[in-house]
Amino acid sequence: MVRELLRAWWHEPRPAGPPRGWRDWLLVGMFMATALLEGLVRANLPAPTFVPVLIGVGLAPVLLWRRTRPLLMAAVAFPVCAVGEAVVGGDLGLHTLAYLLILVYSLSRWGSGRAAALGAAIVAAKIALSAAAGHLGPGDALAGAGVVSAALALGAALRYRARARQREFEQVKLLERERLARDLHDTVAHHVSAMAIRAQAGLAVLDTQPAAAADALRIIEAEATRALVEMRAMVRVLRRDEPADRTPAPRIADLEHLAGRSAQGPAVEVEFSGDLDGLPAPVATAIYRLAQESVTNARRHARHATRIVVRVACDDEVVQLRVSDDGEVPGPRAFGPTGFGLIGMRERAQLLGGSVDAGPNLDRGWTVTATLPRVAAA
Repeated sequence: MVRELLRAWWHEPRPAGPPRGWRDWLLVGMFMATALLEGLVRANLPAPTFVPVLIGVGLAPVLLWRRTRPLLMAAVAFPVCAVGEAVVGGDLGLHTLAYLLILVYSLSRWGSGRAAALGAAIVAAKIALSAAAGHLGPGDALAGAGVVSAALALGAALRYRARARQREFEQVKLLERERLARDLHDTVAHHVSAMAIRAQAGLAVLDTQPAAAADALRIIEAEATRALVEMRAMVRVLRRDEPADRTPAPRIADLEHLAGRSAQGPAVEVEFSGDLDGLPAPVATAIYRLAQESVTNARRHARHATRIVVRVACDDEVVQLRVSDDGEVPGPRAFGPTGFGLIGMRERAQLLGGSVDAGPNLDRGWTVTATLPRVAAA
């Protein structure tokens, strides 16, 4: 069992980290300036004084590559420190060099399993060499090993916490795709049923009313086109091999069911504007689902709210949903029981070519805005 765990850790791939940004450059600049300032104001640095300062300033840039090349940076930084100790004949004594703990943390946070193990070995070898050379006392060496172990443990803990959260994100997105797939299943089935009925009617009047039969063919063509568009959208959706939910998909008109006042919540007002007739079923269902999730979240989290307003506006190109409340906003809201509801909402909107934004109002309250193309992206 232990061998399997060690093998799994050794082959652990490197996680993807955020790109290098201005904060990284600011961090490096701050440590370089601090090392230089410490060298100027401290009088008890080992001679020659310029060696600890040079090492403190020169090694700071390794932090720029701590996420992408942590093992290489550790293989550069700690041997350089060992050489510096040999030159000055003792501990470098520069407190600013504590920033190398960030590099130790990065080994287990951003490195592969192999890189973390080899990097930890390099750091341990440096501590052991310093203790053997008399540059560190036994107590200092033991304390240093404890601090290094804590930094490695912190990096590993945050690494697996981020992985668990990413798995939750993916699960939420997958569930939302499954829901959308079921909704699309219902709309495609409706189009196919309409084509079958029209085909039967066309066959019945083919000999006596050719014009009616031709009209039936045109309707079948239109239904087939819409079904094809929605089928292509459904193919793009990930779903498991589960039977589709046969509950009829909700429509724009069903938003009126959200209106009214609940026993323990604010009143909900629903307003419509624009031409909402003829909306594709996936778009209409998505608007309803997004409004339903937003209203549920507002009722759950809008403290002292008295009113929730749901507005749906439509023009020739887009459909816009706006759900706002007048409650207090103590902090970021968590959509849904797991706090990932907003991720699912954005996933549904993006699959249809739209977008969702949410945030606090200028005065008070919270607003969710969703914009979807009138014709869903295929």
